[in-house]
Amino acid sequence: MNLTIERPIPDDAEALVNIEIAAFHHDTVLYGVPQGGPPGYDSIEVARQKMAAHHYFKIVYEGQIVGGLVVMEMADEHFHLDLIYVAPEYHNLGIGTEAMQYILRAYPAAKWTLDTPIWAVRNHHFYEKFGFVNIKVTDYEDITLITYERTA
Repeated sequence: MNLTIERPIPDDAEALVNIEIAAFHHDTVLYGVPQGGPPGYDSIEVARQKMAAHHYFKIVYEGQIVGGLVVMEMADEHFHLDLIYVAPEYHNLGIGTEAMQYILRAYPAAKWTLDTPIWAVRNHHFYEKFGFVNIKVTDYEDITLITYERTA
């Protein structure tokens, strides 16, 4: 597979945000829930802020940006997977799996957490195949999230 995981430059923010919007809007159509995504998912400025503050990666397939990952360092060897997204037209090609394997190899001693909507059952299966375990469910005003954890 001709796939690389690279650090983006600020000029990549618009392309990454457009892919992020497409990916999250695809999920809302797939699951029949109101259109949207995580806070700031549709903001170029937020993407640039995340590039500066966190470990942001672009997923490049055959020379084209097709997705992204944002890893937040929470504490010593504790990382939170804030985002992982792939353009809908590149789903089911193993790109998300390759990207996740890359991140897990890049942080071999990490304890991981992440949150995903309770309705996103495809995500649940994806994370669980990498050893993530559901540790809690939290109800918010507009969404219910499952928190997953994985230890090295």
